[in-house]
Amino acid sequence: MMQHTQHAGLTQERWSSFSPAQQILMIANEMNRAKRLFSPLDKRGLALSYERVLCLTDLTVQSNSQRSLRKELLRWRDIVSEEYLSFSVGDEVKNPDINRHLKIFKSLLLFTPESAKQIPYLI
Repeated sequence: MMQHTQHAGLTQERWSSFSPAQQILMIANEMNRAKRLFSPLDKRGLALSYERVLCLTDLTVQSNSQRSLRKELLRWRDIVSEEYLSFSVGDEVKNPDINRHLKIFKSLLLFTPESAKQIPYLI
């Protein structure tokens, strides 16, 4: 798992103290931060934000015993990973696509009723 300065002090035990809905909303908060880095485009900041999203997603997967949630989060994580790799690695880096980001973001928000209520305000 990647560890970042911003979340360096965040332990599995601390993360587990949050409900799954709170965890999803905190990942969503990082996705919202990433959304703001598209204009003007800040590829480095965007890559770092996606790394934090992946880190928080890993913590969420590890801290939840609900099999269906873990399974869906792992699928979602694969999509986030693909998007991250598409603009952060190699010489032939393509520009990130805000529309893809928003689709990924929206799919995260649909994980819980609490986070789904945020869609009109964030997407």
